[in-house]
Amino acid sequence: MDRKMANRKLIRLSQIKSKIATENLEETDWVTFGVIVRKVTPQSSNNGRTFSIWRLNDLRDLNQCVSLFLFGDVHKEHWKTDQGTV
Repeated sequence: MDRKMANRKLIRLSQIKSKIATENLEETDWVTFGVIVRKVTPQSSNNGRTFSIWRLNDLRDLNQCVSLFLFGDVHKEHWKTDQGTV
């Protein structure tokens, strides 16, 4: 993990909103981690393509969640991922 994180900045999922407002993250190599705390049953968009929505949390502040929308190949590959997965 130390090797993978070398020269990268860890930003907690619950901090992303405030960091985006105060820092230029486009110029920073950063990572975040989240736990799937809720999954919505896959849905179909207006064009007929199926997508998934995951609610992610860093387990530090349970009131701060991020919604992640999965489309296309990402949806096809990961839609069965279990709730509780990091």
